[in-house]
Amino acid sequence: MNSPYVIEVRNVVKSFKTVQAVRGIDLNIGPGQFVAILGPNGAGKTTLVEMIEGIQQPDHGEIRVMGKPWKGNETYLRQHIGLSLQETHFVEKLTTWETLRLFASFFSIGKDRCEEVLQMVALEEKRKAWVVNLSGGQRQRLALGISMINMPKILLLDEPTTGLDPNARREIWAILRKLKDQSQTSMILTTHYMEEAEQLCEYIVIVDHGKILKQGTINDLLGEIQDIPVKPAEIRKITLDDLFISLTGRHLND
Repeated sequence: MNSPYVIEVRNVVKSFKTVQAVRGIDLNIGPGQFVAILGPNGAGKTTLVEMIEGIQQPDHGEIRVMGKPWKGNETYLRQHIGLSLQETHFVEKLTTWETLRLFASFFSIGKDRCEEVLQMVALEEKRKAWVVNLSGGQRQRLALGISMINMPKILLLDEPTTGLDPNARREIWAILRKLKDQSQTSMILTTHYMEEAEQLCEYIVIVDHGKILKQGTINDLLGEIQDIPVKPAEIRKITLDDLFISLTGRHLND
């Protein structure tokens, strides 16, 4: 029987020497679902995503992507996954267009798709600019475009807007909203920004110390919060940070 999920994580454990980074995580992600994984530094977010993308192997448990384990299916799965990391390094003396064409060649993709991606990430005016001369936000848009060049069924973004100014961050959000509206791509986003998770993702997974503390839709999760103090005469929006404080006693950015 075919699974209804594009990503299945079953009781996954991963340790590095004396540090247990992931401690028995279970997670299912469906087609077209945008999922945010929230947690502070050291929570296990990146390790979990690296196992899903096949970079790390779990010590225990099972991960299936599009119904297949990574072992023996690496070439097939990498054709259908797009990655954008927190920091991406390009050949600085290539132009934006040359960089897109280089990565497209890895998938035997032609110029038409490169043109589409250039428009998607709003870098048409930077077609002939060397990568070294792009701003931080423009580089991240280029990285996002490269992650989408193979029209992936699964997009894995590890803190893609860290270090960007608010305007550049919102430009990335706009690209991802358009992707969600126009495709059935599933996305996993790791982030420190509660607003980013709320803006982009309908399903939230809160991780700390290698374990999932809570997961569900934003409305479901926020609806569980009780005894959140509200100052008199203050209209206050309950946020995901409030939820994290109620679970752990500290802020997401601590």
